[in-house]
Amino acid sequence: MPGPNFDGLTHAQRIAIIVCVAVVMTLAAVSLSPFPQDPDYHRFADKRMLFGVPNFGDVISNFAFLFVGLAGLAFISGSGGRTVLSKPGEWLPYGVFFAALVLVTGGSAYYHWAPDNGPLFWDRLPITIAFMALLAAFIADRIDVRFGTRFALPGLVVVGAAVTYHWLLSEQAGRGDLRFYVLLQAVAVVSIVLMCKLFPGRNTTFRHVGWMLLWYGLGKVFEFSDRKIFLALDWVSGHTLKHLVSAVAIYMVLAMLKDRLEAMAAEPAAEA
Repeated sequence: MPGPNFDGLTHAQRIAIIVCVAVVMTLAAVSLSPFPQDPDYHRFADKRMLFGVPNFGDVISNFAFLFVGLAGLAFISGSGGRTVLSKPGEWLPYGVFFAALVLVTGGSAYYHWAPDNGPLFWDRLPITIAFMALLAAFIADRIDVRFGTRFALPGLVVVGAAVTYHWLLSEQAGRGDLRFYVLLQAVAVVSIVLMCKLFPGRNTTFRHVGWMLLWYGLGKVFEFSDRKIFLALDWVSGHTLKHLVSAVAIYMVLAMLKDRLEAMAAEPAAEA
């Protein structure tokens, strides 16, 4: 069955579609009753201590994010990154994205060392910043580079930090409210998918977004099957595997930029 045809829409109408979907999702979230963080979320299956590190598997697996973050920063700061991200400021959302991944390593390791809502905030804050930076990167690539880098990026990062902090304050006040934290990530994912369908891209591709979502979804399956996987395998838990496949999902962003570099290198040969 063929999908919807957006060919006859103006630029403004395409933007309006994304805005309207985000508004509808927000209204739906507001209509829901606030729900707190489930205390059972902090009770991970693999509690083994190795080399003096509690919950060793869940702590040490966060270094996968560090490797991807540093590899991404190295790429965008090198000649390849400068070739792909050639427009003024175009590298900035990716710089924030990969830098946030480095911070995820510390924040998530801190949380898994002593799981509780307070440390979880320092896990979720850089994750949210990474989501917002990636959304800004797609806005810059597919809608307007100046708006994406100068306005969307700082605005989204501030909103993301505020929403994450709101969740923490709500938990501390005894009225935990995860609605808007979940909403923000959902809106980011849906907006990116819609942009891929509504606007052409230079450096971003729906194919890589698809792989990203596939690996991210697999990570969620592992997360929800944490104890079952640990009991079945005995040497690794579902949450540890979730960290590893989530890092693969994130690597798709770097793979996307590298594939674009290869395509650019092949363009002169094709023209010849």
